[in-house]
Amino acid sequence: MNKAGSKVPATRERPSSVLFACGMNAIRSPMAAALMRHLFPREVYVASAGVRRGERDPFTVAVMEELGLDLSEHTPHTIDELEDSNFDLIVTLAPEAHHKALEMTRTEAMDVEYWPTEDPTIAQGSRDQILDAYRKVRDGLEERIKARFGWRAKPGD
Repeated sequence: MNKAGSKVPATRERPSSVLFACGMNAIRSPMAAALMRHLFPREVYVASAGVRRGERDPFTVAVMEELGLDLSEHTPHTIDELEDSNFDLIVTLAPEAHHKALEMTRTEAMDVEYWPTEDPTIAQGSRDQILDAYRKVRDGLEERIKARFGWRAKPGD
């Protein structure tokens, strides 16, 4: 719903800056930020951060490499470590990140959207089964980003 109480269409005006936030900035938020940069190159300023600092995740690097996106140099960092916290939109991917983002709106004017996103680290089984859980998260984020921000394939894509 928008401020007037009417239903907001699935595709809204694209913000000029987006922060993707999750628990530890190791899996979901860096995936989303890399996908957003890839889908909207030079159109939107994109960052990612976590509530706590995590460790680089090799499965994240592997599944993003499948799309030609390199996260091997990604260093997880926290929301509190961001140099600039002035974003038009914060997309939260985990409950704790959503609570942190809502706290930020008390002092800064920004929109917050919660996209509940499964944590693939809970997957068990073989390496292939774990990678499939990461791919499911990656592909779900890509679909959501395309739908929310109005992505259209350019000729030759």
